[in-house]
Amino acid sequence: MAPTLRTVVRRLPLKLGVLTGQDALDRPVRWVAVSELEDPTPFLEGGELVLTTGMRLDAGNAGPYVDRLVGKGVTGLGFGVGLGHEAIPAGLVEAAARAGLPLIEVPRDTPFVAIGKLVSDLIAAEQYDEIRRAFATQGRLTRAALLPEGPRAVVDGLARELGGWAALLDEAGAVRHAAGAGAGRTADLLPELERLRRPAGGGAPASLALSTPREHVIVHPLGARRVRGFFAVGLDRPFTPVAHTVVNAAGSLLTLAIEHGREHLAAERRVRSAVLRLLLAGQVRAAQETLELLGDGLPGGPLVVLAAGGDQEAVLEAAGDEFAVAAGDRTVVVVAADRAEDTVPALREHGPVGIGSPVGLDDLRAGLDQADRALASARRAAEPVMRFADLAGQGLLSLLDPGMTAAFSSALLAPLREYGSRADLLESLRAYLACNGHWDAAAQRLGVHRHTLRYRMRRVAELLGRDLDDPAARAELWVALAVTE
Repeated sequence: MAPTLRTVVRRLPLKLGVLTGQDALDRPVRWVAVSELEDPTPFLEGGELVLTTGMRLDAGNAGPYVDRLVGKGVTGLGFGVGLGHEAIPAGLVEAAARAGLPLIEVPRDTPFVAIGKLVSDLIAAEQYDEIRRAFATQGRLTRAALLPEGPRAVVDGLARELGGWAALLDEAGAVRHAAGAGAGRTADLLPELERLRRPAGGGAPASLALSTPREHVIVHPLGARRVRGFFAVGLDRPFTPVAHTVVNAAGSLLTLAIEHGREHLAAERRVRSAVLRLLLAGQVRAAQETLELLGDGLPGGPLVVLAAGGDQEAVLEAAGDEFAVAAGDRTVVVVAADRAEDTVPALREHGPVGIGSPVGLDDLRAGLDQADRALASARRAAEPVMRFADLAGQGLLSLLDPGMTAAFSSALLAPLREYGSRADLLESLRAYLACNGHWDAAAQRLGVHRHTLRYRMRRVAELLGRDLDDPAARAELWVALAVTE
C-alpha cells in the first residue's frame, strides 16, 4: 500500500505546509512527478504528488490547471516558493480550495528530489513490509498444511489471513470445506468451473478472476496433471499483489496435499491389489501375513466378488479402499457382502458390473467365476448390472455364450438337417430326449409307433456318431436342440 499524503507532509525535515485540502490528506501517494508544463496530465497516471515552481502559472490559467489535475486524479499539488514566486499565487490557492485539492507549500530550501526520495523510500518500505507479511502468511499456511486436516486447515487459515472467505471444491464443484462469511455463494461459481475444466486451446487450466461492485473472487483449479478440484477465495475489496501471492501459495499447498494424498492412496491400492491376487490364487495365509505387517487385515464375514468393465483406472479409483485389481479386460473388486450394494453404483458409472454370490475367503475363485459369468451376460444383454443369482435362475443356457452355442448346435445337428427331407429326425430326437429315453412316452408324443421311433433313433445315432444311451451325449444334444427353439 502506498504512503498517504499525510505521512509525507508530517516528515519534519521537509517543512511542508498544507494550504488547502486538509480533508483529503489520507489519499495515497503512488509517485512524485515534477513538471513545469501548463498541462502535465498527458504524462500522469493518477495518484501522483505533482511538484512545480509555477513557472507557467498566472492568475488566468490557475483554475484550468487545477481542474485538469483533479480530472486526472492526482493526489496533491506541491508548490515550490522562492524561485518563480515568493508565495503561492492567490488564484491557485482559491482554485485548489474550491476543487478540494491538497495544495502543499514547499520551502525554498527543500529540494524536490528530497520529496521524491522520501516517497520512494516509503513505498519501498511498504512493499518490503507487504512481502514480509506475505512470507509470514505463507509460513503459517505451510504449517497448517502439515496438520492431519491439512487442506481444511489451509482453507481456514487463508480466510482468516485475508479477511474474506475460502472454499475447497471437488471436481464436480461440490463444497468439501469452506470458511469465512460469504462462502455459501460458491454455488454461483458452478457455471464458471466448466471454463477451467476445458480451457480454450486445450492448454493447462488457468485461474479465473470474477469481480462485482461488492465482491472479488479468484478460482484456481487444483491438480498436477488434470483438474482434481477447485479452490475459491472471495474478498469485499480488490486483491492486492501480496494477496495474489498468498492465494497462489495456498493453491500450490492444496495441490501438493491432493496429489500427495492420491499417491498415498495409490500405494495402498497397489498393496491391496497384490493381496487380492494372493487371495484369488488361494494363498489366504500369505495374504493375511502381508496385511498384518502393514497393520491391516482381511474383511470378516462373507464376501462378494464384483467384476467391472470400463476404464480400469477409473474403476480402481471408484473402488476406493476396497480390495481391487485390474486383470484382463475387467477389474475385480472384493467387498464385504453388506457393502456390495453400496459399492456397485460407483462402479457402474464406468461400465457393466457382474455380481457374484456371497462366498468365504477360501471360495473367492468360485465367486470370481460367478462374477465373470454375470459380467459376460451383462455385456451380451447391454445391461449395466447383472447378478449371478438372477442369472442362475434363467437356466444353464443363460450362462453360455450365444454365438459359440449357436455354432456348436449348427455343427452338431448338421447331419440331421442334411439327411434328405427327413426333418422328422430332429423332432423325434427332441421328443426322445424330453421323455428321458422312454420309448412309449416319446412315440405317443409324436403320434408314431414305438418301432418307428426306434428306427429313427438308430438312424440319428448313425448320422451323429453318438451313443444315445450316453448321458454326456444326451446333454450335448439337449443343449444343441434348445438353442434352435
